[in-house]
Amino acid sequence: VQLQASGGGLVQAGGSLRLSCAPSGRPFSVSVMAWHRQAPGKERELVARIFGTGSTDYEDSVKGRFTISRDIRRKTLYLQMNNLKPEDTGVYYCHYIHARSDYWGKGTQVTVSS
Repeated sequence: VQLQASGGGLVQAGGSLRLSCAPSGRPFSVSVMAWHRQAPGKERELVARIFGTGSTDYEDSVKGRFTISRDIRRKTLYLQMNNLKPEDTGVYYCHYIHARSDYWGKGTQVTVSS
């Protein structure tokens, strides 16, 4: 299973981006779908996740600005990012989890200029 993240780019503070993560390869099951990010010089952190029930949770700094969603049939994951801030800069990774398996995308760069 491969996950391809896309939608990153360079945007000014206050702008918006929409990230997507699409799978390819053999059929698989997924329970939890998440976005993580890694800023330069920092550890990777969880940004948002969506559970099989559809419930979501977010890292505190993105609450009210980011929205995670999914297309269940296509197993595609999205992250709508509004009112972006320079501190949102980093490489964003999608992460799918099911039972004892998990899959990571290669990441997409998001750069927010002040």
